[in-house]
Amino acid sequence: MSGVQTLTLGPDAEDQRLDRWLRKRFPQVTQGRIEKMCRKGELRLDSARVKANTRLSEGQILRVPPLPETEAAPAQKRAHTVSDVDARMMQDAVLYRDEHLIAINKPAGLPSQGGSGQTRHVDGLAEALRFGAAEKPRLVHRLDKDTSGVLLLARTGRAAALLAKAFQSRDARKIYWAAVAGSPRPNHGTIRFGLVKAPGHGPSGAGEKMICIHPDAVASTPDAKRATTDYTTISAAARRAAWVAMAPITGRTHQLRAHMAEIGCPIVGDGKYGTNRQENLGDGWGAQLGGDISRKLHLHARSLTLEHPFTGAILSLTAPLPDHMARTWDTFGWEMSEAAADPFEDLE
Repeated sequence: MSGVQTLTLGPDAEDQRLDRWLRKRFPQVTQGRIEKMCRKGELRLDSARVKANTRLSEGQILRVPPLPETEAAPAQKRAHTVSDVDARMMQDAVLYRDEHLIAINKPAGLPSQGGSGQTRHVDGLAEALRFGAAEKPRLVHRLDKDTSGVLLLARTGRAAALLAKAFQSRDARKIYWAAVAGSPRPNHGTIRFGLVKAPGHGPSGAGEKMICIHPDAVASTPDAKRATTDYTTISAAARRAAWVAMAPITGRTHQLRAHMAEIGCPIVGDGKYGTNRQENLGDGWGAQLGGDISRKLHLHARSLTLEHPFTGAILSLTAPLPDHMARTWDTFGWEMSEAAADPFEDLE
């Protein structure tokens, strides 16, 4: 093990995520270990606690606790090997590719990034997306494990920095599709409930669940953050279920799932926010519709529109529905032609 290190960050750290910079500097350190060091306060940036996704700046002082020796353990080396099956799956998921970036249709159930107990994830499997490049592409945003759809990766450090700024400044337009229990009233609108992380950890705790806070109470609620979601109903099956498009104006953890549940229409299959213990009978309560409808989460990042960071061209990326959602659409007779590319344009 090394001793405690105090590092002054150089130009290579500018606008880099802490976890990515650390993995380049210390390749033997796993993502899970970085997350743990952040949670325990062992990593300190200018003497303050820090998160794994914190952006760094030249000249900052980073305290790094004792780390394993630089030689990666055999198990870690094996983790970088992508099976032929996974390689085909990742390459088949590619929606768009050029010399700067890659977009994939992330499968539902595959985490974007590693963490506690997660050994198979997009970040690791991105080794299969080099396509001759010197390094694997890197994530510039994330989707929840059970959310499918458009996920963007940068093929160079410069592309990663520019794309990250586009997401931070909300220049990237994201539209999600979901099947929800019940039917929202009104048919379209804006949800402005703030969000705060619930207390508790582990199987018996709330874990990562977010609690909705009235907008007027956000300022007085510790750690609460403002959150805004536009939504519109594309089609409905009476009061039993609805096909809803959502455009997140902010990007909070579980924002879409918590917001839809708060207005009484949880996303189908969302046991965390809509409960799987009660079958939905058309009143907007339980998140399971029963019958032939899959119990998987029905949330899909349908499209992503942004300006290409190098060419200036407008990229409009669209991902087809995963199989379990496509079957639900067929069950309710919902046709893709019912939805405009941006269903919010006519509402403005």
